[in-house]
Amino acid sequence: MKRVVVTGGSGKAGRAVVADLGEHGYDVTSVDVAASLHPDDPTLVADLTDLGQTIESLSGADAVVHLAAIPAPHVLPEGETFRINMMSTYNVFSAAAQLGLERVVWASSETLIGIPFEREQPRYAPIDEEHPRLPEFHYALSKLASEAIAEQFNRWSGIPFVALRISNIMEEWEYADRFPGFWDDPTIRAWNLWGYVDARDVAQAVRLALTTDLAGAEPFLVAAADNCMTRESLDLMAEVYPNVPIRGSVSGHDTLLSIDKARTLLGYEPLHSWRDSVAAR
Repeated sequence: MKRVVVTGGSGKAGRAVVADLGEHGYDVTSVDVAASLHPDDPTLVADLTDLGQTIESLSGADAVVHLAAIPAPHVLPEGETFRINMMSTYNVFSAAAQLGLERVVWASSETLIGIPFEREQPRYAPIDEEHPRLPEFHYALSKLASEAIAEQFNRWSGIPFVALRISNIMEEWEYADRFPGFWDDPTIRAWNLWGYVDARDVAQAVRLALTTDLAGAEPFLVAAADNCMTRESLDLMAEVYPNVPIRGSVSGHDTLLSIDKARTLLGYEPLHSWRDSVAAR
């Protein structure tokens, strides 16, 4: 699979994925509603809520990495977020099936598991792919519906659909700029169990999802190996979520968003941590 279309290629994850795939010899086409500002990285401008434009955008590709979406709640009215995310994802899945692509890798979300944990607490930690799916807003609901749709497109077409439930994406510059502001108050980032993931590790996960021998419609949590705090993970849980059961072994600053499945089936191993860039005080 050398010809890959990356939708949402101008976004935070998209830029990292396009760069990484290019460095590994892929012929990459970036598709977005916004053109890239970099003259050496041209973007095919297309509206993926239009099926015809989507089919044209994916024609000639071996695989698609679907990252395009309204990226978070409260960017647009909830109904519009749901409409855009659902129609663009349906169109990408449909076009992939019609064109006979070899694989679909796409951005689901950690928010499926109940993030932000405000109305309900996590059922257990570390959270894994088996945790109940508890969408709290229309953005997360669109991801839940998209995972169900992916299962049916896989059943109809036989194409593997790989859903990456990506944690809060960070670029390297954000570590020094943002992370020290988290450390004094553990409740600031308790909403996603102090999780994050480096954009470069998202790109690694995408590349592995394109190449690993998989079948079906599989979801994978994709996060950093550690938390975003200077305090240890079990200490944070004891203070903020004292009644949430701990399953399995957690030591030090281990992530509370389990990446065991991605490690086992994809060979994913995060290579980047904020601790490499910022001295913890």
